[in-house]
Amino acid sequence: MFKKMFYHGISAGILSAAACIIYNRIYFFATEADFSKVINIPVITGINLFACLLAAAGYWAFKKLLKKNAEIFFNLTFTILSFASVVYPVSVSLPLDIKFPELFPGLTVPMHFFPALAWFTLRPLFIKENELNLS
Repeated sequence: MFKKMFYHGISAGILSAAACIIYNRIYFFATEADFSKVINIPVITGINLFACLLAAAGYWAFKKLLKKNAEIFFNLTFTILSFASVVYPVSVSLPLDIKFPELFPGLTVPMHFFPALAWFTLRPLFIKENELNLS
């Protein structure tokens, strides 16, 4: 089961990184605010892969510990952590040479939800209903 969770985490990380990169480009063209000194493609990719691999390990741990109710507790925890992570981009102080710092939260806050969205979107591909019970 851990191997499946690893593949799920990698796939969700790649999907969420791609979504974040596309959103980053759309945001740049809409606002012309360049935050590439703070958040760029390698950073976006690394953070999304890390978040989704961490989610995979968390899901596996929840399944081992809680068995029957693991799914709902994992989903709730992942959602709460996604909301809680928004505190960082709202409170961060950007370097003084970056233009339009007030637009930074508009770029980064939605990105904090992309790993959870990718995880929940790809879930049916990796976790079948008949596999939910650990024997």
